[in-house]
Amino acid sequence: MKGKIGFISTRFSGLDGVSLETKKWAKVLEEEGFECFYFAGELDRPEEKSFLVEEAHFTHPEIQDIYNECFGTDTRKTSVTIKIHEIKKKLKKEILAFVDKFGINLLIAENSLTIPLNIPLGIAITEFISETKMPTIAHHHDFYWERKNLLVNAVGEYLNMAFPPVLPSIRHVVINSYADRELSYRTGISSTIIPNVLDFENALPPPDEYATDVRETFGIQKDELLILQPTRVVQRKGIEHAIELTKRLDMKAKLVISHASGDEGFEYEQRVRDYSKMLGVDTLFISRRIAENRKINGKGEKIYTIWDIYPHADLVTYPSTYEGFGNAFLEAIYSRKPIVVNKYVIYTLDIDPKGFKVIALDGYVNEEAIQKTREILADSEKQEKMVKHNYRLAKRFYSLSVLRRKLKNLLREILYFDS
Repeated sequence: MKGKIGFISTRFSGLDGVSLETKKWAKVLEEEGFECFYFAGELDRPEEKSFLVEEAHFTHPEIQDIYNECFGTDTRKTSVTIKIHEIKKKLKKEILAFVDKFGINLLIAENSLTIPLNIPLGIAITEFISETKMPTIAHHHDFYWERKNLLVNAVGEYLNMAFPPVLPSIRHVVINSYADRELSYRTGISSTIIPNVLDFENALPPPDEYATDVRETFGIQKDELLILQPTRVVQRKGIEHAIELTKRLDMKAKLVISHASGDEGFEYEQRVRDYSKMLGVDTLFISRRIAENRKINGKGEKIYTIWDIYPHADLVTYPSTYEGFGNAFLEAIYSRKPIVVNKYVIYTLDIDPKGFKVIALDGYVNEEAIQKTREILADSEKQEKMVKHNYRLAKRFYSLSVLRRKLKNLLREILYFDS
């Protein structure tokens, strides 16, 4: 065994990007001989490798109170400062206990030193690293300066200290070139770019017996298109564009939205429902039937994974206005489906130059995109050329082998530096 790695975040559970990417990192690291353990406020990892601390979760009542008191204002109460340090002190003790219990010799902070949803946790991790010189990889998915609702705040000194920290034993990893430039510009920190990946060396198998009834389950007829929006229902996903596209195709279709609103509120979901009704688009919200693993729920209904849904889709829509990278883009390519993409910044900078063939939107749905979508859906030969081309590119640039190579180089640097 080469070493024991401790992943630390607010949660490792479900289908959010941080949890999913952590699984891929852990898979590669374990194949390289490391053993992985997990510290968070919500966990679905093996119990014998998990260390649960409720205050680590961003939804913990006290953590939410701190968040609500510190953002959207430029003034902080003394009582809030006291509370931050009380919880920080407890979390730091728990981190030490986690490291001691499992014999951790390398930490990987998954977005917990990036987005300040849990301020005490970020400070606790930073102080622990500073005091112990623990070798650490800070894996950054989305920084606070990328979210306008976090720009007005009363915790500037904590953000400068811990989101992210500048410490000699930390190596920083970002998922796109824009984040790399902004991090360097704002903090002077140099980082390694490691994009999100999928296992393109091993193709997605065709639907098995369990998943053959997906269209029937959701009431999608044989002569209807299944247009899949494989995202959460949050504003930056631009789901209005998917609704408009579905309407203007003027083809028999259902728009299927796979994930729930999650932790960003339900107002936008109501907006999407109202907009669908206004345009007369049959939009299905199927999140209660989608989970990380297959199972039968309490009502005797099948629960599917997102990978059960993709093979049945005729088209994938991904009209996001902003993404840190774009997992759903890779998923659509992996599933060999044509995809409609809004040209969000990271797509334009990092993904599009690779040469992927997509139906592109530039902030809105135009007639050209409608015609191209109809053309692709009607021409199976053209569609097959498109998806094969995209798969080959993704295998070259976004496969697990790319992650393995970059992680091995990073670990050599860390282990040499701290030897």
